[in-house]
Amino acid sequence: MSERRVVITGIGCVSPLGNDLKSTWDGMKAGRSGIGTIAQLDPTPYECKIAGEVRDFSPDHYFNVPKDSRRSDRYVQFAVAASKMALEDSAVDLEKVDRRRFGVMVGSGIGGLGTLEREHEVCLNKGPKRVSPFTIPMMISNIASGIISMEHGLYGPNMVIVTACATSNHNIGEAWRMIKFGDADAFLCGGAEATILPMGLAGFANMKALSTRNDEPEKASRPFDKDRDGFVMGEGAGVVVIEELEHAKARGAKIYAELVGYGVSADAHHLSAPSPDGSGPAYAIGMALKHAKLNPEEVQYLNAHATSTGLGDIAETRAIKLAFGDYATNGLMVSSTKSMTGHMLGAAGGIEMIASIMSIVDSVVPPTINVENQDPECDLDVVPNTARETKVDVALSNSFGFGGHNASLIVKRFS
Repeated sequence: MSERRVVITGIGCVSPLGNDLKSTWDGMKAGRSGIGTIAQLDPTPYECKIAGEVRDFSPDHYFNVPKDSRRSDRYVQFAVAASKMALEDSAVDLEKVDRRRFGVMVGSGIGGLGTLEREHEVCLNKGPKRVSPFTIPMMISNIASGIISMEHGLYGPNMVIVTACATSNHNIGEAWRMIKFGDADAFLCGGAEATILPMGLAGFANMKALSTRNDEPEKASRPFDKDRDGFVMGEGAGVVVIEELEHAKARGAKIYAELVGYGVSADAHHLSAPSPDGSGPAYAIGMALKHAKLNPEEVQYLNAHATSTGLGDIAETRAIKLAFGDYATNGLMVSSTKSMTGHMLGAAGGIEMIASIMSIVDSVVPPTINVENQDPECDLDVVPNTARETKVDVALSNSFGFGGHNASLIVKRFS
């Protein structure tokens, strides 16, 4: 049997830069920050008062039955919206494909934290009988994939992998693997997150993980900059339609790019800190390159995990140097779009995969903004402050999660 190739045919997203692909990608190319003072709750009691929020989002029209949106956590609303946009963008006619071979893997790093907070308060203040019967299905991390399958009648493989901030990449990568293995022809895959909430803010802040540059929100997320002081939380969803090549060609689908490589590894080091030597991510990058049958020098652009934390950005720099050798500092372009979106946690990899795909489509590498004093320990070409117009044939996207979970994906210009 000939090797099954996998291509990207649809894109959908909701982000702090905009509620669709065009506004999100235009914002990245323009180097625009989506970060501001938190509006969806009173940030006064919190050490960190800034985040990358999704604004002007109305979930109702993304659901077949509008009232169902009110029985869904905010993260699920984002996931359903991004999935519907990706399906529409792919122009797939679900009446003409085998829906038992169309799967869904749209995960979340944390799940329905807003639902858990709200219903816990109800339980304490009004008693257990007043807790919503929808509490459990609204909060669990797999429910977005389940609801998406119900909304569109998709009967194929349906599951989620929860690996904190590596969630999207693992879901996209394992969906890719199932198509390669022959268990499905197409997937909606990616991630969603909505944790700009009291517990989210307090929990991350008390780990000393968040930036406190509250007086300059748009400059707070500054990966690779010497003056970075932590990450900025973001929210939203990034979902792609991936298909087996012949399945896509048979229906005349437009093809954005080919998904050619996927690598996974563990740091086996610490709950939340990366392994300082970068060996874990370097192994994942190497595995992705091996699957893609590419040499390191064939990658033009790397969308870094780079969250704007002191340890993380340096460890990833070391990983990139281990994986790419001299080419890491002599030709490879590396940028962190988290400088504009903030860290979207379980949704980060989905949005960053989309940025990697669009860098190939538009021949534009998005910048790392807020690089005013580049850390000498992060001595890469980080495409500082301004997008770079240049042909990109191969792009790699890194995502790493608490627990030492590493995942790398490679996309290539389709030919």
